[in-house]
Amino acid sequence: MKLSLAIVALALAIPSATYAQDSTAVSKGEYPNTFSSGSANVSPFTNQSKRFNDWSISVGAGVPLLQSADLTSIKNGNGKNLFGYSAYVSIDKAITHAFGINLQYDRGETRQGWFNTKNAAPDASAVGARTQYDAISILGDINFSNLLRRVDNHSPYRWALHGYAGIGTIAYRAYQKDGSNKQTLMTEIKPFQLGSMFFQAGTGLKFKVNRRIDIEGRLMYVVTGDDEFDGGGDKYSAINKRSEQVSDNFFNATLGLSVKLGKHESHLMWHDPLQEIYYKLDVLANKNQDIEVCKKGDADNDGVCDDWDRQLDTPAGARVDGAGVALDTDLDGVIDLYDKCVTVPGPVENNGCPVVKDHNETAVEVEKTLKDIYFNFNKATIRPESNEKLDLAASIIKENGGNYLLTGHTDIKGNAAYNLRLSKERAAAVVGALENRGINENVLKSRGVGSAEATIPASASDAERMADRKVTVRFIESSEWDSIKKKDYEDAPVKKGVKKVPAKKKKK
Repeated sequence: MKLSLAIVALALAIPSATYAQDSTAVSKGEYPNTFSSGSANVSPFTNQSKRFNDWSISVGAGVPLLQSADLTSIKNGNGKNLFGYSAYVSIDKAITHAFGINLQYDRGETRQGWFNTKNAAPDASAVGARTQYDAISILGDINFSNLLRRVDNHSPYRWALHGYAGIGTIAYRAYQKDGSNKQTLMTEIKPFQLGSMFFQAGTGLKFKVNRRIDIEGRLMYVVTGDDEFDGGGDKYSAINKRSEQVSDNFFNATLGLSVKLGKHESHLMWHDPLQEIYYKLDVLANKNQDIEVCKKGDADNDGVCDDWDRQLDTPAGARVDGAGVALDTDLDGVIDLYDKCVTVPGPVENNGCPVVKDHNETAVEVEKTLKDIYFNFNKATIRPESNEKLDLAASIIKENGGNYLLTGHTDIKGNAAYNLRLSKERAAAVVGALENRGINENVLKSRGVGSAEATIPASASDAERMADRKVTVRFIESSEWDSIKKKDYEDAPVKKGVKKVPAKKKKK
């Protein structure tokens, strides 16, 4: 890869966001009021108010070892490890004290196979290879030491554990040497192509030598994304058939040096906000301050100074919270001073006490709602158009409480026994539908009276007899409730009576 290409890529990828630090800008001295978080009194951040350096340049060198490939560097048939060389240079930008972004250029050569390509082949079947590579990648940098520090530690902060991961483009030339002792260029990949993408991740341990210099040891794992990186030739070659891989991967162990840039004393990645907080608390604890309390007095005599009293006209005798606001324990809008039911919410017009509801009126309201419940013909199956009425009835019962008996009625027309059974089943069906809408099963019971209470004669029209086909609702006191059954029939169905037709007489 040409050096100019690397320089251009480095220049294009340098981040432009350089304002991710806290500021030393002095505020206006105004205290945040009780309606804000305090952020309204923060001066805008400028580049002149930066407290830390956040740029650095890193260089390093090391040894790559192919680990997952057809030809590896780690004891591939010869019992020896074949060492290559690697080097990197990066421009590092700290975004916060725990995260940064690095633009890195890597160059190196791996050596793999049965022998070092600098040497002669030990036999005709042995294969050796070497791969020269250049790579550019963007790496995320996580400072685990800053991220995980959660306790006060007054010891010098000189060691830091970092984690790296990122993607980039890699270009390489892979050479192979066999028993004929002739080196052959097997594969060449150009940069910035779809097949040249690669991934690398790893960890590094940094030691702060001084405010300008860090030393770091890294171990990275590089996933090339290419089965021919090791010099095994194309994917149909005899070598690649030995151990077919999706990707040839290698370890890269390096020792590097970081130079921190900037005019400030400390670098952002070596700053621990918790330690700064502990330091400031220690300073405040040891500082003698003469504090004047209640400069503006306490106009409403509620024990809270007007400097931070949010309710300056608290009624005399009312209990208040730390901000001087009169207490309303049940949050019903009536302060405890005037609330006759302090722990139970109630409307203002009833002095904060709940309104006692008449359950008999609730029964009438539910009965009106269930007036137009429709069933399938000669069945206890409720029709879908009744769902809205059932929803409303269920909400009324939930809101008002109480125990209710639902009674089913039919008109006078038809078989009395059948009508009685049908009224019982329909009343129970309404109870079941309401319970399916969230009503407790111990709140509703059902019974049926058939046509026993019908008032419209059988000779009347169907529209007139509809007044007798209904479900009535009655509130039941607790003393009477336990003596009533949940429903007044067994589940076995009763067949409708059928009139017998007299047999025809035979003609003589």
